[in-house]
Amino acid sequence: MDFLKWVVLILVSTSFCWVPISSNLQNPKDLGKDYLSYAKRTELVEWMVGIRRRLHENPELGYEEFETSKLIREELDKIGIPYKHPIAVTGIVGSIGTGRPPFVAIRADMDALPILINQIVAVQEEVEWEHKSKVPGKMHACGHDTHVAMLLGAAKILQDHRDDLEGTVLLVFQPAEEGGGGAKVMIEAGVLENIDAIFGLHITNTSPVGTVTSRPGPIMAGSGFFEAVITGKGGHAAIPQHTIDPILAASNVIVSLQHLVSREADPLDSQVVTVAKFQGGGAFNVIPDSVTIAGTFRAFSKESMEKLKQRIKEVIAGQAAVQRCNATVNFSVENKMFFPATKNNEELHEHFIKVAGDMLGVRNVRDRQPLMGSEDFAFYSELIPAYYYFLGMSDESIGELGHPHTSSFSVNEDALPYGAALQASLAARYLSEALSNKSIHAPKVNTHDEL
Repeated sequence: MDFLKWVVLILVSTSFCWVPISSNLQNPKDLGKDYLSYAKRTELVEWMVGIRRRLHENPELGYEEFETSKLIREELDKIGIPYKHPIAVTGIVGSIGTGRPPFVAIRADMDALPILINQIVAVQEEVEWEHKSKVPGKMHACGHDTHVAMLLGAAKILQDHRDDLEGTVLLVFQPAEEGGGGAKVMIEAGVLENIDAIFGLHITNTSPVGTVTSRPGPIMAGSGFFEAVITGKGGHAAIPQHTIDPILAASNVIVSLQHLVSREADPLDSQVVTVAKFQGGGAFNVIPDSVTIAGTFRAFSKESMEKLKQRIKEVIAGQAAVQRCNATVNFSVENKMFFPATKNNEELHEHFIKVAGDMLGVRNVRDRQPLMGSEDFAFYSELIPAYYYFLGMSDESIGELGHPHTSSFSVNEDALPYGAALQASLAARYLSEALSNKSIHAPKVNTHDEL
């Protein structure tokens, strides 16, 4: 059964009484402010905060989000929103609206992070508060707990205003963003079938609460990983002439790899090559037989990524050979997936500027420079019009929030109603405008067709 058939069947099976599509949005510019006012109601804020804290206490890694998924489904049941599960092991897709086109999706990632020293020793969350992680070595250190809470908040807003919807909103709760490529697996399961556009967000401590930042075009880099084993001939450190030193060869490799960006890349085409792993030897006076190095490379285009990949292989093999060593290079590193660049659709950017500006004020909608970090939201943006933005949460009165992916990371929960209301508004106004605006990538439909 394809995804559209599922949406139609599950909506027919519910007890909602749908009316023919008609515009209930007397003034679309007011919708965002209305939704934000609704999201700031004490009971809704407390509900989202409670969900976020429950998730934070019980973090689960990619494709292990079983309790997280259960909590989301229980809340969707309470709201009265039908959904499909499981998708991509733990993923969920809920549906709100008429069951007819246009279809728009809003997405939240669900997984937590491993917090380890040297990838081995588990670390406990450093932030001392009542709801800190109860699982050593695991933590919502990137804010995905807030993403889930905000998407559920958006679901509540949309469900309570479902008569406003002139189409169908799909709620995509996605597993395994942190390196597991959950978006790709969700796509392979058919989640994007018939969807015209998708929106995603990420909280950030680099801009104030009540602001958002983004840009058209590339917003986050594509990423790849490499691992190389450089093999020589070990021996006693006192007689290096009888050895072929792989440490020396690896050192030359690392220096030469830096030239790929400083001397071969266009300065206007941002790229990164970083060697972050160097393992070899176990004694002060013994030259080892081999050394392993590994790292990552980043760029904003497929062409630049392919060129970096080719040159990394050539440099490692060539520099190893200069030092009489052999080298093998592997780009299919275990548990590491190639991510394309995340690119924001130009027309959706105009939509975002308009909707966010009406809700927050134009001064609070700001441009953001592209980031060299990567996001599996990129897999969506490769296939359909997609838009990804950052939701501010900093507040001088509460001090530093810590860096993402560290055990000192924390969030400002005051940002939750802004994210919930904006996701809901982006989706609702997209549906309304898509029916009369072909440039928003939605087909015209007969507004009086029955389910």
